[in-house]
Parts: sequence; C-alpha cells; structure tokens
Amino acid sequence: MVFSSLHNKDAITSFRTIIETAFYRNNVVKINSVAEAYFLAEKSPGTIVTDIPVFKPEYHGLPSDAKILVFNDGAVVGRCAQARRIAFTPDVDEKTYGEILREAVYGTRFRTMYHAEAVIGLHPDFMVKAHLLVPEGFENTLLNWMLNFQWLSSEYAEMYAKSKPIEDFEIFVFADPYWSHPDFPLGLAFFDPEHNVAALLGLRYFGEFKKGTLTLGWGTANRHGYVACHGGIKRYDDYGKVFAFFGLSGSGKSTLTHNRHGGKFKITITHDDAFIIHLGDWSSIALEPAYFDKTADYKIGAPDNKYILTAQNVGVSVDDEGRMYLVTEDIRNGNGRAIKSRLWSPHRVDKMEDPINAVFWLMKDPALPPIIKIEDPVLASTMGTTLATKRTSAERVVGQSLDKLVVEPYANPFRTYPLKHDYEKFKELFQRGVECYILNTGYFMDKKVPKEVTLGILEKLVIGEAEFADFPKIKEFKYMPIEGFEIPDDPDYFNFLRERMKDRLQFVQSREEETKGFDTLPREAAEVLEKIIREL
Repeated sequence: MVFSSLHNKDAITSFRTIIETAFYRNNVVKINSVAEAYFLAEKSPGTIVTDIPVFKPEYHGLPSDAKILVFNDGAVVGRCAQARRIAFTPDVDEKTYGEILREAVYGTRFRTMYHAEAVIGLHPDFMVKAHLLVPEGFENTLLNWMLNFQWLSSEYAEMYAKSKPIEDFEIFVFADPYWSHPDFPLGLAFFDPEHNVAALLGLRYFGEFKKGTLTLGWGTANRHGYVACHGGIKRYDDYGKVFAFFGLSGSGKSTLTHNRHGGKFKITITHDDAFIIHLGDWSSIALEPAYFDKTADYKIGAPDNKYILTAQNVGVSVDDEGRMYLVTEDIRNGNGRAIKSRLWSPHRVDKMEDPINAVFWLMKDPALPPIIKIEDPVLASTMGTTLATKRTSAERVVGQSLDKLVVEPYANPFRTYPLKHDYEKFKELFQRGVECYILNTGYFMDKKVPKEVTLGILEKLVIGEAEFADFPKIKEFKYMPIEGFEIPDDPDYFNFLRERMKDRLQFVQSREEETKGFDTLPREAAEVLEKIIREL
C-alpha cells in the first residue's frame, strides 16, 4: 500500500502535480468496475462484438453474457521506445515539458475523460494503486487496462487496505491518444518515475498503456528492495526448482514459462512477463493477473483461444452460420494480441515463496551455442546487461532494421532508473548462489535452434542430468555439447565471437557518454569483457 499523494510538498514535482490534478476535473467520470467498462467498450465506435463467449466471465467481473470484444488500431501495432522521455535526465528540460503537459491536459477539457483504478502487485507484500485517465472513444483501452491489471474489486480493495505500507506515491497515468505535436511525430511517452506519473500522448496501441504502467510499478519495486523483472518465472513442482527467463517479446520467454514439456512436469507459474524478486528471500511476486499474449502462434480455433478476454489487432470473419470468430496467426498484421485470462495457466500463484534457482538470459546471438553456463557473478550480470537479441513486430522502430542485432539490458526497455541498479542486484543474486545461463533461441551461426532443443536442455537441468564442458578459449564459459550444434574448430568462428564480445564491450563503454552518466556501469563490467576478448 502506498500513500495517496500531495501531502508532502517537498516530495512532489510540477510534473506530478500537473498529471494528478487532471484527474479531479468535472469532465472526469469514475469507472468503478470491469462490468461498467465492458458496457462502455461494447458500445464504443469501432468495437467488434464477436459471437465467442468469454470463459467464466463472472470470475473477471464481466457480465455473465460477455462476448470477446475486438478493437483494432491503424498503422501502428507496436510499442515505440523512441517516444519515451524521462524527467530529470539529460536533455529533458523541466520548463519545456511542463508546458507540453499542461497544454495536453488543457486540450482534453471538452472531452469526457474516464478514470479507472487498479493495483500493481498481487500480494499484500507489494501492492501499488494505479490510476488511468483516457478520453471518450478509448473505452476498449480502459477495459483492457482493468483486465490486464487487477481492478479494485471488493476482495482486492480489502487486500490493498491491509497490505504492507510502502513509502511511495500512487501511480497516475494520463493519456490522450488524439494528441499531436510537430516536435513529436511518433508521439510522446513521458515519465516522472521517481514520482510515479506518466503521460501517454498520441499513442493508441494498448501495449504502451500496459508497459507504461508497469514502468512505474517496476521503478517502485526497484526503490524498495526488489529486482524488477521483464520475464517469466516457473517452478518445476516435483523437483522444487524455480527458473526465470528474461527476454524481449518474441524471444520465447512466454513459451518457455508455460511449457509443460509434453506433460512430463507439473509446473507452477508466477507470471510470464512482469514480476519482481525480493532480494531478501528470493521470493517472487506477480505484478498483474492476466497475460498480454501474441496471437501469432495460435491457429484459428485453437483450444488456448478459449481463454481470450479481449483481442487487439486481429482479424474477424464469419462461419457458415454467420457467427463471428477470430482470425489469428498475424494474418491481418504483425503483433496481433489478446488479453488472456489467468485461468489459461492451471497452476498460478501470486507469490512464489520458493527461492529462485536459476536465471536464463534469452538471446538471439548467432555467435553463441544453444546454452552457455556462467559461474562468475560479474560476468553473469554483465551478460544480462549486454543481452543481445533482435527486435520483433511488438516494437515500432523508425529508421532501424528489425533484423539488426541489438543490446537491451536485462531485456527491459522500460527501465527508468540508472542501469547500475539492475547490474548490482542481479550480481547479488549470482553471488548468493543463483545459477546463470544463456539460452540462444535464435540461430547458432546459420542453424536455427529449434524449440525442442531448448526444452530438452531445460529438462536435463531440471532432473540433474546436464553435463557441461569447458568452452574453447573462454575459461569463463561452459557449454552443453549438443549433436548438430558443435563449437566449430575454425578461426573464422572465434573471430566472429570475438567481434560479438567487442560489441558488448563497446556498449558497456558507451553508457557513460551516450547517457551523460545516467547509465554508467562499474569498471568491472568492461574489465571482464576485455579479459574474454584477450582470451579469444
């Protein structure tokens, strides 16, 4: 439980005041339940009311006859990191952005604005109240937000009231997707993370609202003794092992989190996208109940689709009897999405008491074999800092290629605090015995690493039959020999690997200059990479 707001003048900013004040105007309508949001979304222009009943609608607070609602955006169907600005960082002038925010709020005065509440964090040990304000016309966004996070039903309102006090602010997110500005052709996602406010301007895609809210939730957790995690975490129940997978959308983290290995293992899941790890006891807490899942891999009529609550950026067609159904598999566009019920996972917990055993960095780096084991805590955290992968259709990138290999520290492009915080916290986990692995879920050289190989690796680790060998030339790496993915005894390969490690070193060294000191890393991160480069 966090404090409401402006009682402490010394702890607030103009940004906090501008955004929160917008919620109290007389053109704001409070939405108190998911059912109320559903009825608004059902009537919102452009909504498609399919003939598919929602599975167990009352469980989610929806009307008993609720159908899956579809709402589609236009050209933009992904997040835009280039639209993000963070208060009190270099090149973000307080006066300029204060004027932009005041004008954006003023621009909504003749519109009806809807105000919803939810909690971020599903256990009394960590719960932060969040508020969203959106204009009329974006009722589907309102509904999706209340379903994706935990709306304040009577049960959760009581839980929140009794939750552990956290000396921090409630989250306020102001949004106007209609907004436009010549200086921000991609829109503006503005964050004052220390004071838990954000403004999402000129942005329609729901992923901006989900990750924008989580950005502030993760930041709050970071300030209060938790590791912020963009990944999935599961327990193999019969073996008592807890594995966490960190990767960007499309890296396989959701697949690896939910997969039951053909029924070989009983598993329990905390979440597949957003959770936090307590540095004291290594327990984990889910930040949201539902899953914002890609529909690309689910065929039309697939059994898993029965758990869809709402869908975005997918097609719709009719059967021979005129009943509307979903056209998935990204036929309409890339990055089709659905909010799926937590019931999709038969075994879910909001807090995993069992401590985490292993961290897996999911990469798509063709220089790396299917799995690497790292025992040095400094190198383990550094490889997380330099997690190399490829962008996917979940992200809107302008002037960049989706095929380009990029570095995204800890697979979390939503971090708004200094990178050193994550570096030190993950290093602490590794120093205290958490194992570290790199899983390459892309190509090793020119050969695709199939999902079956990755799952086979995990099975061996779970049952204790994994065997590792020394990696040629790199003393700090160990690898699992796998038929068909042998390490080439070829100077060209090691030159290629050396160049990839040099890319990582360059990224680490660039943090101080490119971020004007905001993301400066300890010298040891560069030193451990320099050592590997010398070995190669």
